[in-house]
Amino acid sequence: MSNNTTGTDDADPDGTQSTDWADAIGSGGLVVVSNRQPYSHTYDGDDIAVEVQAGGLTAGLDPVMQSVGGTWVAWGDGDADREVVDGNDCVPAPPDDPGYTLRRVWLDDEEVDDYYYGFSNQVLWPICHSALTNVTEWERYWEQYQSVNERFVDAVEAHTEPGDIVWFQDYHFALAPAIARERVADDTVLMQFWHIPWPSWDTFRGCPHGEAILEGLLGNDLLVFHVPRYRENFLHCVEAALDDAEVDHEAGTVTYDGYETQVTEFPMGVQVDEIAQRAATDEAEEFWADFTEKYNVADTVAVGVDRLDYSKGIPERLRALEQFWERNPEWRGQLTYVEKGSETRSQIPAYQAIQQRIEDAVERVNDRFGTDDWTPVLSFEEYISKEALASLYRHSDLALISPIRDGMNLVAQEYVAAQIDEDGVLILSDQAGAGRMLDAALMVKPQNTGAFTDAIEEALSMRDAEKRARMQRLREQVAENDLATWTGLNLRAAMALRDGEGSVREPELPTGGQP
Repeated sequence: MSNNTTGTDDADPDGTQSTDWADAIGSGGLVVVSNRQPYSHTYDGDDIAVEVQAGGLTAGLDPVMQSVGGTWVAWGDGDADREVVDGNDCVPAPPDDPGYTLRRVWLDDEEVDDYYYGFSNQVLWPICHSALTNVTEWERYWEQYQSVNERFVDAVEAHTEPGDIVWFQDYHFALAPAIARERVADDTVLMQFWHIPWPSWDTFRGCPHGEAILEGLLGNDLLVFHVPRYRENFLHCVEAALDDAEVDHEAGTVTYDGYETQVTEFPMGVQVDEIAQRAATDEAEEFWADFTEKYNVADTVAVGVDRLDYSKGIPERLRALEQFWERNPEWRGQLTYVEKGSETRSQIPAYQAIQQRIEDAVERVNDRFGTDDWTPVLSFEEYISKEALASLYRHSDLALISPIRDGMNLVAQEYVAAQIDEDGVLILSDQAGAGRMLDAALMVKPQNTGAFTDAIEEALSMRDAEKRARMQRLREQVAENDLATWTGLNLRAAMALRDGEGSVREPELPTGGQP
Protein backbone atom coordinates (compact mmCIF):
# COMPACT_ATOMS: atom_id res chain seq x y z
CA MET A 1 0.00 0.00 0.00
CA SER A 2 1.39 3.40 -0.92
CA ASN A 3 0.76 6.42 1.27
CA ASN A 4 0.16 9.73 -0.50
CA THR A 5 -0.97 11.55 2.59
CA THR A 6 0.98 14.53 3.85
CA GLY A 7 -0.48 14.05 7.31
CA THR A 8 -1.99 16.83 9.37
CA ASP A 9 -0.24 19.68 11.08
CA ASP A 10 0.18 19.39 14.82
CA ALA A 11 -2.45 21.51 16.50
CA ASP A 12 -3.13 21.90 20.16
CA PRO A 13 -6.93 21.94 20.44
CA ASP A 14 -7.27 24.49 23.21
CA GLY A 15 -4.62 26.92 22.08
CA THR A 16 -1.93 25.77 24.53
CA GLN A 17 0.92 23.32 24.24
CA SER A 18 0.15 21.27 27.35
CA THR A 19 -3.34 19.86 27.02
CA ASP A 20 -3.60 16.09 26.86
CA TRP A 21 -7.14 15.56 25.61
CA ALA A 22 -7.21 11.97 26.79
CA ASP A 23 -6.71 13.22 30.36
CA ALA A 24 -8.97 16.25 29.90
CA ILE A 25 -11.91 14.24 28.60
CA GLY A 26 -11.37 11.76 31.41
CA SER A 27 -12.97 8.34 31.57
CA GLY A 28 -15.27 9.00 28.65
CA GLY A 29 -14.27 8.76 25.01
CA LEU A 30 -15.03 10.82 21.91
CA VAL A 31 -17.09 9.79 18.89
CA VAL A 32 -17.10 12.19 15.94
CA VAL A 33 -19.77 11.89 13.23
CA SER A 34 -19.31 13.62 9.88
CA ASN A 35 -20.47 13.09 6.33
CA ARG A 36 -16.95 13.21 4.87
CA GLN A 37 -14.16 11.08 6.31
CA PRO A 38 -10.73 12.37 7.36
CA TYR A 39 -8.88 9.75 5.31
CA SER A 40 -9.93 7.81 2.24
CA HIS A 41 -8.38 4.92 0.35
CA THR A 42 -8.22 4.99 -3.44
CA TYR A 43 -6.68 2.82 -6.13
CA ASP A 44 -3.39 4.07 -7.56
CA GLY A 45 -2.69 1.56 -10.29
CA ASP A 46 -2.23 -1.76 -8.52
CA ASP A 47 -1.60 -0.07 -5.19
CA ILE A 48 -3.93 1.52 -2.68
CA ALA A 49 -3.14 5.12 -1.78
CA VAL A 50 -4.28 7.15 1.23
CA GLU A 51 -5.67 10.64 0.75
CA VAL A 52 -6.06 13.21 3.52
CA GLN A 53 -9.27 15.17 3.14
CA ALA A 54 -8.68 18.91 3.14
CA GLY A 55 -10.59 21.24 5.42
CA GLY A 56 -10.61 22.74 8.87
CA LEU A 57 -12.65 19.93 10.42
CA THR A 58 -10.01 17.29 9.77
CA ALA A 59 -7.18 19.61 10.78
CA GLY A 60 -8.92 20.52 14.02
CA LEU A 61 -10.20 17.15 15.15
CA ASP A 62 -7.62 14.67 13.87
CA PRO A 63 -5.02 15.48 16.56
CA VAL A 64 -7.71 15.42 19.24
CA MET A 65 -8.86 11.99 18.08
CA GLN A 66 -5.28 10.74 18.07
CA SER A 67 -4.91 11.90 21.68
CA VAL A 68 -8.22 10.49 22.88
CA GLY A 69 -8.23 7.32 20.81
CA GLY A 70 -11.92 7.47 19.97
CA THR A 71 -13.98 6.65 16.90
CA TRP A 72 -14.72 8.76 13.81
CA VAL A 73 -17.87 7.70 11.96
CA ALA A 74 -18.10 8.82 8.33
CA TRP A 75 -19.23 7.85 4.84
CA GLY A 76 -16.69 5.58 3.16
CA ASP A 77 -16.55 7.20 -0.29
CA GLY A 78 -13.11 6.07 -1.48
CA ASP A 79 -13.11 3.47 -4.23
CA ALA A 80 -10.70 1.25 -2.24
CA ASP A 81 -12.19 1.89 1.22
CA ARG A 82 -13.82 -1.53 1.46
CA GLU A 83 -10.53 -3.29 0.76
CA VAL A 84 -8.87 -2.11 3.98
CA VAL A 85 -11.60 -2.31 6.65
CA ASP A 86 -12.04 -5.15 9.11
CA GLY A 87 -15.19 -7.18 9.66
CA ASN A 88 -16.77 -4.27 11.53
CA ASP A 89 -16.09 -1.78 8.70
CA CYS A 90 -13.32 -0.16 10.74
CA VAL A 91 -9.78 0.89 9.83
CA PRO A 92 -7.05 2.44 12.02
CA ALA A 93 -6.39 6.15 11.50
CA PRO A 94 -4.19 7.94 10.66
CA PRO A 95 -2.89 5.12 8.45
CA ASP A 96 0.80 5.88 9.04
CA ASP A 97 0.53 6.26 12.83
CA PRO A 98 -2.81 4.93 14.09
CA GLY A 99 -4.34 6.69 17.06
CA TYR A 100 -8.09 6.10 16.67
CA THR A 101 -10.68 4.09 14.77
CA LEU A 102 -12.32 5.23 11.54
CA ARG A 103 -15.71 3.53 11.19
CA ARG A 104 -17.06 3.68 7.67
CA VAL A 105 -20.72 3.77 6.70
CA TRP A 106 -21.51 2.58 3.18
CA LEU A 107 -23.92 4.48 0.94
CA ASP A 108 -25.05 3.29 -2.47
CA ASP A 109 -25.59 5.63 -5.43
CA GLU A 110 -29.29 6.03 -4.75
CA GLU A 111 -28.69 6.95 -1.11
CA VAL A 112 -26.04 9.50 -2.09
CA ASP A 113 -28.38 11.03 -4.67
CA ASP A 114 -31.32 11.33 -2.28
CA TYR A 115 -29.75 11.88 1.16
CA TYR A 116 -26.76 14.01 0.13
CA TYR A 117 -27.57 15.68 -3.20
CA GLY A 118 -31.27 15.52 -2.40
CA PHE A 119 -32.47 16.47 1.07
CA SER A 120 -29.17 17.77 2.45
CA ASN A 121 -28.30 19.98 -0.50
CA GLN A 122 -31.59 20.70 -2.25
CA VAL A 123 -33.64 21.28 0.92
CA LEU A 124 -31.55 22.11 4.00
CA TRP A 125 -28.72 23.95 2.25
CA PRO A 126 -30.94 26.41 0.31
CA ILE A 127 -33.27 26.86 3.30
CA CYS A 128 -30.37 27.77 5.58
CA HIS A 129 -28.90 30.09 2.95
CA SER A 130 -32.27 31.83 2.48
CA ALA A 131 -32.56 30.59 -1.11
CA LEU A 132 -36.13 29.28 -1.07
CA THR A 133 -36.43 29.30 -4.86
CA ASN A 134 -33.70 26.64 -5.01
CA VAL A 135 -35.55 24.18 -2.73
CA THR A 136 -36.51 20.95 -4.47
CA GLU A 137 -38.07 18.18 -2.40
CA TRP A 138 -39.18 14.71 -3.35
CA GLU A 139 -40.59 12.15 -0.93
CA ARG A 140 -37.67 9.84 -1.57
CA TYR A 141 -35.22 12.56 -0.45
CA TRP A 142 -36.80 12.67 2.98
CA GLU A 143 -37.10 8.90 3.25
CA GLN A 144 -33.42 8.41 2.46
CA TYR A 145 -32.38 11.24 4.76
CA GLN A 146 -34.20 9.52 7.64
CA SER A 147 -32.76 6.15 6.71
CA VAL A 148 -29.16 7.35 6.45
CA ASN A 149 -29.41 9.22 9.76
CA GLU A 150 -30.64 5.97 11.34
CA ARG A 151 -27.71 4.03 9.90
CA PHE A 152 -25.15 6.50 11.15
CA VAL A 153 -26.69 6.22 14.61
CA ASP A 154 -26.39 2.44 14.33
CA ALA A 155 -22.64 2.95 13.96
CA VAL A 156 -22.56 5.46 16.81
CA GLU A 157 -24.39 3.08 19.10
CA ALA A 158 -21.89 0.31 18.36
CA HIS A 159 -18.95 2.50 19.38
CA THR A 160 -20.34 4.53 22.29
CA GLU A 161 -19.90 3.81 25.98
CA PRO A 162 -21.53 5.57 28.96
CA GLY A 163 -19.87 8.92 29.63
CA ASP A 164 -18.68 9.37 26.05
CA ILE A 165 -19.07 12.58 24.05
CA VAL A 166 -20.71 12.14 20.62
CA TRP A 167 -20.05 15.10 18.32
CA PHE A 168 -22.27 15.36 15.23
CA GLN A 169 -21.08 17.66 12.47
CA ASP A 170 -23.37 19.82 10.37
CA TYR A 171 -26.68 19.66 8.55
CA HIS A 172 -26.35 16.12 7.19
CA PHE A 173 -27.37 14.73 10.60
CA ALA A 174 -30.21 16.89 11.85
CA LEU A 175 -32.27 13.85 12.85
CA ALA A 176 -29.48 11.78 14.37
CA PRO A 177 -29.30 13.34 17.86
CA ALA A 178 -32.93 12.55 18.77
CA ILE A 179 -32.52 9.02 17.40
CA ALA A 180 -29.31 8.55 19.38
CA ARG A 181 -30.86 9.96 22.55
CA GLU A 182 -33.15 6.93 22.68
CA ARG A 183 -30.29 4.48 22.26
CA VAL A 184 -27.29 5.67 24.26
CA ALA A 185 -26.74 5.94 28.00
CA ASP A 186 -28.19 8.97 29.77
CA ASP A 187 -24.74 10.23 30.76
CA THR A 188 -23.56 10.26 27.14
CA VAL A 189 -23.21 13.86 25.92
CA LEU A 190 -24.66 14.49 22.46
CA MET A 191 -23.45 17.68 20.81
CA GLN A 192 -23.60 19.15 17.32
CA PHE A 193 -21.90 21.95 15.45
CA TRP A 194 -24.02 23.53 12.70
CA HIS A 195 -21.48 24.83 10.19
CA ILE A 196 -23.88 26.78 7.97
CA PRO A 197 -26.26 29.67 8.81
CA TRP A 198 -29.53 29.16 10.61
CA PRO A 199 -32.27 31.24 8.95
CA SER A 200 -35.01 33.39 10.39
CA TRP A 201 -38.38 31.82 11.17
CA ASP A 202 -39.99 33.47 8.15
CA THR A 203 -37.55 31.54 5.94
CA PHE A 204 -37.37 28.32 7.95
CA ARG A 205 -41.15 27.90 7.99
CA GLY A 206 -40.81 27.04 4.30
CA CYS A 207 -38.70 23.99 5.16
CA PRO A 208 -40.35 20.65 4.36
CA HIS A 209 -40.40 18.54 7.55
CA GLY A 210 -39.14 21.53 9.53
CA GLU A 211 -40.66 20.41 12.84
CA ALA A 212 -38.94 17.05 12.57
CA ILE A 213 -35.63 18.80 11.89
CA LEU A 214 -36.02 20.91 15.04
CA GLU A 215 -37.05 17.92 17.13
CA GLY A 216 -34.04 16.00 15.86
CA LEU A 217 -31.61 18.75 16.81
CA LEU A 218 -33.16 19.08 20.25
CA GLY A 219 -31.94 15.57 20.99
CA ASN A 220 -28.55 17.24 21.57
CA ASP A 221 -27.32 18.29 24.98
CA LEU A 222 -25.31 21.02 23.26
CA LEU A 223 -26.04 22.69 19.92
CA VAL A 224 -23.48 25.20 18.65
CA PHE A 225 -23.58 27.80 15.87
CA HIS A 226 -20.95 30.23 14.59
CA VAL A 227 -22.45 33.55 15.71
CA PRO A 228 -25.22 34.86 18.01
CA ARG A 229 -27.71 35.71 15.27
CA TYR A 230 -27.87 32.06 14.12
CA ARG A 231 -28.43 30.94 17.71
CA GLU A 232 -31.22 33.48 18.14
CA ASN A 233 -32.79 32.52 14.82
CA PHE A 234 -32.84 28.89 15.95
CA LEU A 235 -34.43 29.73 19.29
CA HIS A 236 -37.13 31.80 17.57
CA CYS A 237 -37.85 28.93 15.17
CA VAL A 238 -38.27 26.53 18.08
CA GLU A 239 -40.65 28.95 19.81
CA ALA A 240 -42.75 29.38 16.68
CA ALA A 241 -42.84 25.74 15.55
CA LEU A 242 -42.98 23.65 18.75
CA ASP A 243 -45.79 24.59 21.13
CA ASP A 244 -44.47 22.47 24.00
CA ALA A 245 -40.93 23.85 23.90
CA GLU A 246 -39.75 26.13 26.72
CA VAL A 247 -37.16 28.60 25.41
CA ASP A 248 -34.95 30.72 27.66
CA HIS A 249 -33.21 33.23 25.39
CA GLU A 250 -31.02 34.65 28.14
CA ALA A 251 -29.71 31.27 29.25
CA GLY A 252 -29.71 29.89 25.70
CA THR A 253 -31.65 26.75 26.63
CA VAL A 254 -34.56 24.81 25.21
CA THR A 255 -36.51 22.29 27.26
CA TYR A 256 -38.49 19.89 25.11
CA ASP A 257 -39.81 16.37 25.54
CA GLY A 258 -38.14 16.06 28.93
CA TYR A 259 -34.66 17.10 27.79
CA GLU A 260 -32.76 20.36 27.98
CA THR A 261 -30.57 21.54 25.11
CA GLN A 262 -27.93 24.23 25.63
CA VAL A 263 -27.64 26.45 22.53
CA THR A 264 -24.60 28.68 22.09
CA GLU A 265 -22.05 29.93 19.55
CA PHE A 266 -18.33 29.37 19.04
CA PRO A 267 -16.88 30.88 15.83
CA MET A 268 -14.75 28.45 13.85
CA GLY A 269 -11.23 29.53 12.94
CA VAL A 270 -8.28 28.38 10.85
CA GLN A 271 -4.75 27.11 11.45
CA VAL A 272 -3.20 30.56 11.59
CA ASP A 273 0.42 29.66 12.32
CA GLU A 274 0.52 26.86 9.77
CA ILE A 275 -0.90 29.04 7.00
CA ALA A 276 1.62 31.80 7.76
CA GLN A 277 4.44 29.28 7.65
CA ARG A 278 3.28 27.91 4.30
CA ALA A 279 3.12 31.43 2.85
CA ALA A 280 6.83 31.90 3.59
CA THR A 281 8.09 28.61 2.10
CA ASP A 282 10.31 28.27 -0.96
CA GLU A 283 7.52 26.29 -2.63
CA ALA A 284 5.17 29.25 -2.18
CA GLU A 285 7.67 31.64 -3.75
CA GLU A 286 8.30 29.28 -6.67
CA PHE A 287 4.58 28.98 -7.29
CA TRP A 288 4.11 32.75 -7.42
CA ALA A 289 7.04 33.27 -9.79
CA ASP A 290 5.75 30.57 -12.14
CA PHE A 291 2.13 31.73 -11.89
CA THR A 292 2.81 35.38 -12.68
CA GLU A 293 5.05 34.47 -15.60
CA LYS A 294 2.61 31.96 -17.07
CA TYR A 295 -0.42 34.27 -16.93
CA ASN A 296 1.25 37.67 -17.31
CA VAL A 297 -0.38 38.85 -14.08
CA ALA A 298 -0.61 42.62 -13.51
CA ASP A 299 1.32 44.34 -10.74
CA THR A 300 -1.82 44.60 -8.57
CA VAL A 301 -3.79 41.44 -7.80
CA ALA A 302 -7.21 40.77 -6.28
CA VAL A 303 -8.19 37.24 -5.30
CA GLY A 304 -11.30 35.16 -4.65
CA VAL A 305 -11.26 31.53 -3.53
CA ASP A 306 -14.63 29.81 -3.64
CA ARG A 307 -16.60 26.69 -4.17
CA LEU A 308 -18.74 27.50 -7.21
CA ASP A 309 -21.92 27.75 -5.16
CA TYR A 310 -24.84 30.14 -5.57
CA SER A 311 -24.35 31.32 -1.97
CA LYS A 312 -20.85 32.72 -2.63
CA GLY A 313 -21.84 35.89 -4.51
CA ILE A 314 -19.40 35.41 -7.39
CA PRO A 315 -21.57 37.00 -10.14
CA GLU A 316 -22.14 39.99 -7.86
CA ARG A 317 -18.37 40.29 -7.38
CA LEU A 318 -17.75 40.17 -11.13
CA ARG A 319 -20.34 42.90 -11.68
CA ALA A 320 -18.53 45.12 -9.18
CA LEU A 321 -15.22 44.50 -10.94
CA GLU A 322 -16.79 45.20 -14.31
CA GLN A 323 -18.10 48.50 -13.02
CA PHE A 324 -14.72 49.27 -11.45
CA TRP A 325 -12.88 48.93 -14.78
CA GLU A 326 -15.63 50.91 -16.47
CA ARG A 327 -15.30 53.74 -13.94
CA ASN A 328 -11.52 53.60 -13.75
CA PRO A 329 -10.04 52.96 -17.21
CA GLU A 330 -6.56 53.78 -15.88
CA TRP A 331 -6.70 50.47 -13.97
CA ARG A 332 -7.15 48.42 -17.13
CA GLY A 333 -3.99 46.42 -17.50
CA GLN A 334 -2.97 47.33 -13.93
CA LEU A 335 -5.25 45.00 -11.90
CA THR A 336 -5.76 41.26 -12.36
CA TYR A 337 -8.53 39.42 -10.55
CA VAL A 338 -7.78 35.75 -9.84
CA GLU A 339 -10.76 33.48 -9.18
CA LYS A 340 -9.66 30.11 -7.76
CA GLY A 341 -12.85 28.11 -8.01
CA SER A 342 -13.79 24.57 -7.06
CA GLU A 343 -16.62 22.86 -8.89
CA THR A 344 -19.16 21.42 -6.48
CA ARG A 345 -22.49 19.53 -6.54
CA SER A 346 -22.73 19.83 -10.31
CA GLN A 347 -25.41 17.13 -10.40
CA ILE A 348 -27.86 19.71 -8.99
CA PRO A 349 -29.55 22.01 -11.55
CA ALA A 350 -29.14 25.14 -9.39
CA TYR A 351 -25.38 24.54 -9.30
CA GLN A 352 -25.22 23.89 -13.03
CA ALA A 353 -26.98 27.23 -13.53
CA ILE A 354 -24.68 29.26 -11.27
CA GLN A 355 -21.55 27.69 -12.71
CA GLN A 356 -22.69 28.58 -16.23
CA ARG A 357 -23.59 32.07 -15.05
CA ILE A 358 -20.11 32.55 -13.60
CA GLU A 359 -18.46 31.27 -16.77
CA ASP A 360 -20.56 33.65 -18.88
CA ALA A 361 -19.71 36.60 -16.62
CA VAL A 362 -15.97 35.91 -16.78
CA GLU A 363 -16.16 35.69 -20.56
CA ARG A 364 -18.15 38.92 -20.76
CA VAL A 365 -15.71 40.91 -18.61
CA ASN A 366 -12.66 39.55 -20.42
CA ASP A 367 -14.16 40.21 -23.85
CA ARG A 368 -15.08 43.75 -22.83
CA PHE A 369 -11.80 44.85 -21.26
CA GLY A 370 -9.09 42.31 -22.11
CA THR A 371 -6.18 43.01 -24.41
CA ASP A 372 -3.50 40.92 -26.08
CA ASP A 373 -1.25 41.53 -23.07
CA TRP A 374 -3.75 41.46 -20.21
CA THR A 375 -6.64 39.26 -19.06
CA PRO A 376 -8.79 41.02 -16.43
CA VAL A 377 -10.15 37.83 -14.83
CA LEU A 378 -8.06 34.68 -14.49
CA SER A 379 -10.42 31.88 -13.55
CA PHE A 380 -9.13 28.38 -12.87
CA GLU A 381 -10.27 25.26 -11.04
CA GLU A 382 -7.09 23.16 -11.04
CA TYR A 383 -5.87 21.79 -7.73
CA ILE A 384 -3.02 23.70 -6.11
CA SER A 385 -1.08 22.76 -2.99
CA LYS A 386 -1.62 24.36 0.41
CA GLU A 387 1.67 26.21 -0.03
CA ALA A 388 0.57 27.53 -3.43
CA LEU A 389 -2.77 28.68 -2.02
CA ALA A 390 -1.02 30.47 0.83
CA SER A 391 1.23 32.13 -1.73
CA LEU A 392 -1.78 33.28 -3.76
CA TYR A 393 -3.27 34.81 -0.62
CA ARG A 394 0.00 36.46 0.45
CA HIS A 395 0.72 38.12 -2.88
CA SER A 396 -2.83 39.36 -3.50
CA ASP A 397 -3.24 43.04 -2.70
CA LEU A 398 -6.90 42.58 -1.86
CA ALA A 399 -9.29 39.71 -1.28
CA LEU A 400 -12.89 39.90 -2.48
CA ILE A 401 -15.03 37.69 -0.22
CA SER A 402 -18.67 38.38 -1.10
CA PRO A 403 -21.04 35.59 -0.07
CA ILE A 404 -24.76 36.23 -0.28
CA ARG A 405 -25.01 34.14 2.90
CA ASP A 406 -22.27 32.21 4.69
CA GLY A 407 -22.08 30.47 8.05
CA MET A 408 -18.57 31.72 8.79
CA ASN A 409 -16.27 31.86 5.72
CA LEU A 410 -12.86 30.45 6.45
CA VAL A 411 -11.35 31.83 3.23
CA ALA A 412 -11.44 35.34 4.68
CA GLN A 413 -9.51 34.11 7.72
CA GLU A 414 -7.05 32.15 5.58
CA TYR A 415 -6.31 35.28 3.55
CA VAL A 416 -5.58 37.23 6.73
CA ALA A 417 -3.42 34.44 8.15
CA ALA A 418 -1.29 34.41 4.98
CA GLN A 419 -0.78 38.19 5.03
CA ILE A 420 2.62 37.99 6.67
CA ASP A 421 3.70 41.22 4.95
CA GLU A 422 0.60 42.96 6.37
CA ASP A 423 -0.05 44.89 3.15
CA GLY A 424 -3.32 43.40 1.88
CA VAL A 425 -6.91 44.63 2.23
CA LEU A 426 -9.88 42.37 2.96
CA ILE A 427 -13.23 43.27 1.39
CA LEU A 428 -15.88 41.14 3.10
CA SER A 429 -19.61 40.65 2.75
CA ASP A 430 -21.63 41.66 5.79
CA GLN A 431 -23.57 38.41 5.28
CA ALA A 432 -20.59 36.23 6.26
CA GLY A 433 -20.44 35.06 9.85
CA ALA A 434 -16.78 36.11 9.85
CA GLY A 435 -17.95 39.73 9.68
CA ARG A 436 -18.68 39.60 13.42
CA MET A 437 -15.03 38.94 14.15
CA LEU A 438 -13.14 40.68 11.32
CA ASP A 439 -14.21 44.25 12.00
CA ALA A 440 -11.21 45.88 10.27
CA ALA A 441 -12.30 44.57 6.87
CA LEU A 442 -14.09 46.81 4.37
CA MET A 443 -17.67 45.56 4.70
CA VAL A 444 -19.97 45.42 1.68
CA LYS A 445 -23.41 44.24 0.67
CA PRO A 446 -22.72 42.04 -2.37
CA GLN A 447 -25.84 43.08 -4.30
CA ASN A 448 -25.07 46.80 -3.93
CA THR A 449 -22.83 47.00 -6.98
CA GLY A 450 -22.07 50.70 -6.62
CA ALA A 451 -20.99 50.44 -2.98
CA PHE A 452 -19.00 47.26 -3.75
CA THR A 453 -17.18 49.16 -6.50
CA ASP A 454 -16.55 52.01 -4.07
CA ALA A 455 -14.93 49.52 -1.66
CA ILE A 456 -12.59 48.24 -4.38
CA GLU A 457 -11.60 51.82 -5.18
CA GLU A 458 -11.03 52.55 -1.49
CA ALA A 459 -8.89 49.46 -1.06
CA LEU A 460 -6.69 50.31 -4.03
CA SER A 461 -6.20 53.93 -2.94
CA MET A 462 -5.67 53.18 0.76
CA ARG A 463 -2.50 54.50 2.34
CA ASP A 464 0.09 51.96 3.41
CA ALA A 465 -0.18 52.94 7.08
CA GLU A 466 -3.93 52.29 7.12
CA LYS A 467 -3.51 48.99 5.30
CA ARG A 468 -0.98 47.85 7.87
CA ALA A 469 -3.07 48.97 10.84
CA ARG A 470 -6.17 47.22 9.51
CA MET A 471 -4.31 44.02 8.69
CA GLN A 472 -2.57 43.93 12.06
CA ARG A 473 -5.97 44.18 13.72
CA LEU A 474 -7.35 41.38 11.52
CA ARG A 475 -4.37 39.15 12.20
CA GLU A 476 -4.79 39.61 15.93
CA GLN A 477 -8.44 38.62 15.61
CA VAL A 478 -7.86 35.44 13.62
CA ALA A 479 -5.03 34.44 15.96
CA GLU A 480 -7.27 34.88 19.03
CA ASN A 481 -10.05 32.81 17.44
CA ASP A 482 -8.07 30.12 15.61
CA LEU A 483 -9.05 26.54 14.92
CA ALA A 484 -7.46 25.20 18.09
CA THR A 485 -9.46 27.68 20.16
CA TRP A 486 -12.71 26.60 18.47
CA THR A 487 -12.01 22.93 19.09
CA GLY A 488 -11.21 23.58 22.73
CA LEU A 489 -14.32 25.70 23.34
CA ASN A 490 -16.60 23.00 21.96
CA LEU A 491 -15.05 20.12 23.86
CA ARG A 492 -14.74 22.00 27.14
CA ALA A 493 -18.40 22.99 26.89
CA ALA A 494 -19.38 19.36 26.36
CA MET A 495 -17.27 18.25 29.31
CA ALA A 496 -18.81 20.94 31.50
CA LEU A 497 -22.29 19.61 30.74
CA ARG A 498 -21.22 16.01 31.27
CA ASP A 499 -19.54 16.81 34.57
CA GLY A 500 -22.48 18.87 35.86
CA GLU A 501 -20.69 22.22 35.85
CA GLY A 502 -23.69 24.20 34.59
CA SER A 503 -24.08 26.34 31.52
CA VAL A 504 -21.32 26.56 28.94
CA ARG A 505 -19.44 29.82 28.70
CA GLU A 506 -19.76 31.93 25.59
CA PRO A 507 -16.68 33.13 23.67
CA GLU A 508 -15.38 36.65 24.04
CA LEU A 509 -15.44 38.23 20.58
CA PRO A 510 -14.08 41.54 19.33
CA THR A 511 -16.57 44.37 19.50
CA GLY A 512 -17.51 46.46 16.51
CA GLY A 513 -18.26 43.60 14.10
CA GLN A 514 -21.56 42.40 12.75
CA PRO A 515 -24.08 41.02 15.29
